Amino acid sequence: MTLPEWARAFGAPLFAASIRTRPEDFEVTEVLGWDLSGDGEHDYLWIEKTGANTEWVARQLARHADVPAKDVGYAGLKDRHAVTTQWFSVPRWHAPDWSSLDVEGVLVLDTGRHSKKLRRGAHKGNAFRIVLRGADIAGHADALAERVQEIGEGGVPNYFGEQRFGRGGGNLRLADDWAAGRRLPRHKRGMAISTIRSFLFNEALSLRVSDGSWNRIRPGDTVNLDGTGSVFVADAVDADLERRCAGMDVHPAGILAGQGCGAGPETWRAALDKARVEPGARSLRLHVSDLEYALEDEAVELRFTLGRGAFATSVLREIANADS
Repeated sequence: MTLPEWARAFGAPLFAASIRTRPEDFEVTEVLGWDLSGDGEHDYLWIEKTGANTEWVARQLARHADVPAKDVGYAGLKDRHAVTTQWFSVPRWHAPDWSSLDVEGVLVLDTGRHSKKLRRGAHKGNAFRIVLRGADIAGHADALAERVQEIGEGGVPNYFGEQRFGRGGGNLRLADDWAAGRRLPRHKRGMAISTIRSFLFNEALSLRVSDGSWNRIRPGDTVNLDGTGSVFVADAVDADLERRCAGMDVHPAGILAGQGCGAGPETWRAALDKARVEPGARSLRLHVSDLEYALEDEAVELRFTLGRGAFATSVLREIANADS
């Protein structure tokens, strides 16, 4: 199933490029944003993994520590086809020796202790280093410099990335099956609901990008405080709110569909209502922090930091047509 070509904020991509040519071309480093207590019932492992997905690594850690896999914690799923560094927590029930861990593609860089299990979404964000490779990149040096400056100053539309929808949009078929009444395992049911909400959010965001209002707060908009889950409704828009929006302190937010939202196809609406999915909100604009780049003959290296739940592909699609 082909995904729509959702609107871009800064015009057509500047060039075609390849990403993930090699694992080290796509590096992700988790930003936890808080300190470990230094003691407690959980070992925290700062792990670099290459060519391995997060859930698989968690299972290997559980096996080594002789604990159930469900008791191993991590803040977020990281790309498999990349070099990623993130924290895992493991109960210390059997005092495992982490120096003897031998798992292909997994390296323990540091260890710590904390009183609580690491929960999903407990991190502040992720820092990225991504290399785009293409024969035509150097010929767009001036346009690239301008585009990077625009993104650094004004952010990008906060789309859910294509990976949310599965290879070839396959998760949309799963969503349709679930909405039609097919019984699914719990994790696939969650995937179907997430796919529906993500797709509808992207559709609504694309309309705001097309009319130029994705980065402006309109009366009646839900407003998101940058870097947090805090939201409020802007009954009116005054000069102070416009100033805060221009300064990337607040952003307009869109709805994450749920019970009673009335968005999308009837089958999806009915399924969300029946499942009593709680509506949510998500910023329409993504703040891209610490953005910098280095241009070579046939490659450009990008470095930037994003908050949790954000997709690096939302940044890349405003610069290049990038194929994995």
